[in-house]
Amino acid sequence: MNAKVKINRLATGVPGLDEVLGGGLPEFSFNLVAGPPGCGKTTLAHQIMFALATPERPALYLTVLGEPPLKMLRYQQQFDFFDNDAINRSVRFVNLGDDTQEGNLDQVLTRIITEVESYSPALVFIDSFRSVVLSGSAPSDQQNELQQFMQRLGMVMTSWQATTFLIGEYFTEIDTNPVFTVADGLIWLRQSVQRNSMVRKLEIMKLRGQATLPGLHSFRITDAGINVFAPARAAIADVGEQEDGEDVRVPLGTPRLDEMLMGGLPRGYSLLVAGPSGSGKSILAAGFLAEGARLGETGVFVAFEQRRNRQRNGVLAKLIESGQVGLVDTRAPDISIDEVVILLRNEIRKRKATRVVIDSLSGFELALAPTFREDFRESLLQLVSALAAEGVTVLMTSELEDRYSDLRFSPYGTAFLTDAIIVQRYIEVGSRLRRVMAVVKVRGSGHSDELREYTIDDSGICIGEMLSDQEGLLGGRPTRNRQRRDSSGNPPLHQPDGNP
Repeated sequence: MNAKVKINRLATGVPGLDEVLGGGLPEFSFNLVAGPPGCGKTTLAHQIMFALATPERPALYLTVLGEPPLKMLRYQQQFDFFDNDAINRSVRFVNLGDDTQEGNLDQVLTRIITEVESYSPALVFIDSFRSVVLSGSAPSDQQNELQQFMQRLGMVMTSWQATTFLIGEYFTEIDTNPVFTVADGLIWLRQSVQRNSMVRKLEIMKLRGQATLPGLHSFRITDAGINVFAPARAAIADVGEQEDGEDVRVPLGTPRLDEMLMGGLPRGYSLLVAGPSGSGKSILAAGFLAEGARLGETGVFVAFEQRRNRQRNGVLAKLIESGQVGLVDTRAPDISIDEVVILLRNEIRKRKATRVVIDSLSGFELALAPTFREDFRESLLQLVSALAAEGVTVLMTSELEDRYSDLRFSPYGTAFLTDAIIVQRYIEVGSRLRRVMAVVKVRGSGHSDELREYTIDDSGICIGEMLSDQEGLLGGRPTRNRQRRDSSGNPPLHQPDGNP
């Protein structure tokens, strides 16, 4: 039996795209880049071309627009990937506008063959291919002539061993078009405006010979070009050895809190700190990063809520300025969960960080584009899974309205996603608000079930002793509402499940 033909895969030079493609573009493939106007088709084509083109592997870019290539290049050269030195050395532009105006597909094909024979390119781009299609003969004969044209063009490019890209404006993928049938790869770009955000997505609808990542993948166009945010596929961590080994605990940096956690948080765990406004969640989070810096560890702080000027004050600001803590702070109005994960993962690996703080989940939800908020629980699952794969210890804060009469751990119903939960509450004692804290959950580990009062001063959070029965509540109801007394004259305790 003959051995399989090995297909070489070309790195596109577009961040994240090779991962979505399943390893890169097959060499000598015939590809269509399609989508509506303004979605980034031409930018994607140029970025791929400048990444792949060399004097030994030249590229030929054929434009069929009525305007000269110079006008298109005027805008494309604003991107970082554009290389002026490559023009006429490894990249050549040819305008086919006069040929397409004749409306003869045979004439267009002849001109393409002539340019290919004279330049011998390894990469061929035809932009906009849709113009070639519309320049054909009468609509009654167009479909048949187009199919013949596509088959002949495909044979020419294959015989010349050229990797070909057709760039065309198509508004729907449901189309009985021979272009889609002949193409080996079909990259579809989409864009939509939602409120004040522009959401762009990419889909690999077809790629012969290799598995691609299914679904829609968000991407962003910046000064650097196109950046595709591939989904965070959390690697399966080999936790067997860790579970059988020594139980390593990570101190949180808040006096007496580690005592409540029986020595600290197990390394690699995710902790949710939930509490109402002003309860000290951010202070506890800053202390967590400061403790890591004291022990020689680096951390990452992900800001979704606090203002920049406030982040520059205090302990956290000093850690960021010293480089002991990296800052991920995006103000993009159309951010996606995949983009957040990539930004965070890159910062973790760059600094070899072991501790991560996300402040807060409430701000995180608001930072997402409206279309991504609909699946916020799924987004949180992706985020937690990706961080678990990196092996970091994570502290997340969440705003939690204190309703006094019920006990909740997360406004999103996602408390099950984290390994540990700490809840902060307010109670009323003697017409004054006092803060209390409790460890609700530590997966696979014992922990204190005490409800302890704490205060906040210039040194941070100071945790005191366990509240006595007369001082507060254990379910969230203010003491002034407790008028009944038991036989000893003390107010009865209120359990979280509502049973006395």
